[in-house]
Amino acid sequence: MTREQDMLRQSTTWLGIVSDVGLAIFKGLVGWIFGSQALLAGALYSTHDAAVSVATKLRLPGTKRRHKQEGSRPRQDTASPLSAIFLSIFLMMGALQLLIAGITAIATSDITPPEALPFVSILFSMALKELIFQFQIRQFGREAMEGRRLVESHRHSLFSSVTILVGVAAAMGGHVWDIPALLYLEPIAALIVACHILLRSYHLVKTSLYDMPVFRMQEEDAASFIDTVQRVHGVIAVEELHALENGHYVTINAKISVNPKITVLEANEIANRARLLLLNRFPHVINVRIQVKPYDAGYPYKSNTEESDNDLPSLLQ
Repeated sequence: MTREQDMLRQSTTWLGIVSDVGLAIFKGLVGWIFGSQALLAGALYSTHDAAVSVATKLRLPGTKRRHKQEGSRPRQDTASPLSAIFLSIFLMMGALQLLIAGITAIATSDITPPEALPFVSILFSMALKELIFQFQIRQFGREAMEGRRLVESHRHSLFSSVTILVGVAAAMGGHVWDIPALLYLEPIAALIVACHILLRSYHLVKTSLYDMPVFRMQEEDAASFIDTVQRVHGVIAVEELHALENGHYVTINAKISVNPKITVLEANEIANRARLLLLNRFPHVINVRIQVKPYDAGYPYKSNTEESDNDLPSLLQ
């Protein structure tokens, strides 16, 4: 990726953050002026979208420096735990206030029919959100990691927007057609979105704490693992060894070559000895997967006598 492409993608990400913050302020002001709980819930969800993007950008300083030193990319964009917890607490407090306000309004039947401007504001917000999403997805692509994250986030945002739109539209229809039962759909929509925000905030904390980035160690850092495996009796060569670091723990994937004339059971015993040796010698290694293959010296080191048991015809005799 060129520097210009990276800068363009960074600008696209910040464009989404700024647009979410702007939509949150806009919907919050309209909802507060007209007393629309559903629109206030939409404003809080736009704040959630911005918070998720900001928390992903605000990585811990040590993680960012380590990422540059190791020259590898993390498995997925996860948020810094400190920023994710702080923002999630803020979002959960707002969602709880919406839940209390919605339940109180339904219990006391203190419901004000929505006006036309909140409905128009919701349509405008949905159109602007869709426009920003289409622009972002063209920059990242749907198959890229960031693109998949955008698609998932947009799907949840669309669910909240449609829920709010249906609630406000039904309440307006209930006021016009004199159907009092439909007026309750606006606070019910606010309750649904508030519960959705609580679930998404919990998911943000969970992913930031448990789905930590996985880094691939450099060859010089994994040299001790290779030396240890090569000391195992029966291992002719270590063809590949990848050490993936997840927090303080390491997972090793290795491929070794053994004598092609031994049995499969003997080859498995060699792999088990290598696995146990790595686990016992390095306490931070929690998982080892070893693939065994027969050793192939390759041309010109192969002799014709090694192929004497081969039933396939050969041109060189």
